[in-house]
Amino acid sequence: MKDVLTCLWFDGQALEAARFYTSVFPDSRILTQVDHPDNSPSAGTGDVMVVEFELGGRRFAGLNGGPAFPFSEAVSLQVMCEDQAEVDRYWEALTADGGQESQCGWLKDRYGLSWQVTPVVLTELLASADAATAQRITAAFLPMTKLDIATIEAAARGDGG
Repeated sequence: MKDVLTCLWFDGQALEAARFYTSVFPDSRILTQVDHPDNSPSAGTGDVMVVEFELGGRRFAGLNGGPAFPFSEAVSLQVMCEDQAEVDRYWEALTADGGQESQCGWLKDRYGLSWQVTPVVLTELLASADAATAQRITAAFLPMTKLDIATIEAAARGDGG
């Protein structure tokens, strides 16, 4: 086996999305673009069929497959952030120009793809917490849209949240 990569199904915006994503994430680039062949019944000559790209060094493919299969929350990409500045930066970039905020650090970008913008400290605190601390942390982040590290850490300490 050569590789396993995630293929994202778009309705004509695969190249646009790849360009957007590679502008948001460091260590990212477009690798290849395959246009529809001249005799393709589903697209015009020169329209992009598949674009391969890397985000943070991880490979993805964007397929222009049409409107049959839109994105849903059943699949999301998780961005693990080191600090609040990263949370804020990715949140703002991914919700810009038509993106939609959701709860618990989830959002949909302008293409309908779901993302989780998650501070690393949240998963670390939950993994090391006793049951009461985990309950406080969970009660603090469940009503949030964009996650706030200071509030989560305060809940872990038991002084608010």
